[in-house]
Amino acid sequence: MKKSKILMIVGSLLLLGLFVLPLWNITLEAPQYPDPIGMDIYITKIVDAKPNDIKNINLMNHYVGMKEIPEHMAEFDIFPIVIGFMVGLGLLIGFKANYKWYLFWLILMTVLGIAGMYDFYLWEYDYGHSLSPKAAIKFTNPDGTPMAYQPPLFGTKTILNFVAHSYPRSGAYFLFVGMISTLAAFFVGKKEAKA
Repeated sequence: MKKSKILMIVGSLLLLGLFVLPLWNITLEAPQYPDPIGMDIYITKIVDAKPNDIKNINLMNHYVGMKEIPEHMAEFDIFPIVIGFMVGLGLLIGFKANYKWYLFWLILMTVLGIAGMYDFYLWEYDYGHSLSPKAAIKFTNPDGTPMAYQPPLFGTKTILNFVAHSYPRSGAYFLFVGMISTLAAFFVGKKEAKA
């Protein structure tokens, strides 16, 4: 089997890591929590980084009127299907198609990845801005508008006395390496075609 085909197949299979590894993590640091609290986000669920972290986040957020971290979202039904489809398509292309299709797969995966990140941003925005008017504590910005508590999409952000960190985890690295592998497969395939 040609090296380009192996790279394409391996790249596609690496996406399977998303079914068992966390894709993203959000961690909160604050003086009242000697150990940071956080959550790991998978393509099928959101779980505690450490026991009871989500419970503590929900209790804390309740006072400023934020929604609870959901146990289920529509994305948890959609993402596994999308990833399964992309793995299957990648394997089909790897076994049956020429190298030009590797680039098609990579572009499609990139578009889907961007759409997923945008969806994550929208969820964070709603989570941090849609506050209950019955909140026990109401903070405002200097201009008098209600303060928002949206965590960063990527990076670190200070929110009142909390420092929020939002970074990819091992599942995202599997995805990234898989995409790099398919890009390499395209260039190797192009070189093989010329030879």
